[in-house]
Amino acid sequence: MKTLHILDHSIPLHSGYTFRTANLLREQRALGWETHHLTSPKQGPCATAAEEVDGLLFHRTPVPAIQWPVVGEMVLMKAIEQRLDALVAEIRPDILHAHSPVLNALPALRVGRRHGIPVVYEVRAFWEDAAVDHGSTQEGSVRYRMTRALETYALRNASHVFTICEGLRTDMLGRGIAADKVTVIPNAVDVSQFQPSGVPDAALKRELGLDGCDVVGFIGSFYAYEGLDLLLAAFPQMLHRHPNLRLLLVGGGPQDARLRAQAEALGVADKVVMPGRVPHGEVKRYYDLIDVLAYPRHAMRLTELVTPLKPLEAMAQGRIFVASDVGGHRELIRDGETGVLFPAGNATALADAIGALFDRRAQWGAMSVAGRHFVEEVRNWKNSVANYVPVYQRLVATASA
Repeated sequence: MKTLHILDHSIPLHSGYTFRTANLLREQRALGWETHHLTSPKQGPCATAAEEVDGLLFHRTPVPAIQWPVVGEMVLMKAIEQRLDALVAEIRPDILHAHSPVLNALPALRVGRRHGIPVVYEVRAFWEDAAVDHGSTQEGSVRYRMTRALETYALRNASHVFTICEGLRTDMLGRGIAADKVTVIPNAVDVSQFQPSGVPDAALKRELGLDGCDVVGFIGSFYAYEGLDLLLAAFPQMLHRHPNLRLLLVGGGPQDARLRAQAEALGVADKVVMPGRVPHGEVKRYYDLIDVLAYPRHAMRLTELVTPLKPLEAMAQGRIFVASDVGGHRELIRDGETGVLFPAGNATALADAIGALFDRRAQWGAMSVAGRHFVEEVRNWKNSVANYVPVYQRLVATASA
């Protein structure tokens, strides 16, 4: 089996998208398949036409000079199509596997038709919903409806569709896509890459002013949908119940300045620690400082439909966490067993959930074990990637008949 994956971006860039991709590719190779990989111009300028990262060779697409809205996206798709055409002639893959956004799927569909190769489309989130959160459009706008129409076109014309969770699958069925045409490849973790919580680094704890404190924390990108503003809004209530509590927010992003201003306005800035982004190799040191992780995502289409990786990574480390009860979290978390859910958007409920966890530390051990067991037995990449096998085999057999 020879597959050519068309990707938005890849390692060495760090994101949930790149980590999922790398794990999928490694598991496909473990099945004995030959995988090839092309990234879009959104990877950014690259010094060479191909780059090997962690044993995976990624072919790169040059960045077009034109970056204007709409026109720039058409030029980007043309660049992908031209690069893909050349690679298909060289590699002669059995399957073209396009990963979201739709800017990758449309060129793949055109190239697949020309060469008589089946094209599968894997959706991790809908492009139009991500654009709403980033502020580049509004739900129901002309751009939103056009993008949605393009996504639906790609879903209908792909030989098969993969997606990451039941929320997105249900949305696709609502667009008229046949149920037997959509297969879920669930988000998972490689448990070998995650070790149970370690002993806090005393020097780092002292440096951040966390000595003698209980710590609630979040590590990741500061996007609006993550709900860190809600976490800050709930923090004064948490302090009233547990005065020695501190909030550790590690990372950065579009909401960084707004969150710092909010902490000042609430009068808790001296108890909120925001060290900024840290090197990937240092992240575990910061995780080990946190007693309870918080994932307070706001309720919106993106969070209701899409399952994140972070709660699974927390379970793999045996960590204790609270999360809002948006659809993407409910699909992953067994409330009270592997994590604690609270009503999305409710600051008081969030404060109560965290306070109750600190009041019931004796239950943390069982929750930690249950979370680790869940990812070891259920949400691992071997189980997820096994769902590709019957679809790939059927498409290749049909194409060669």
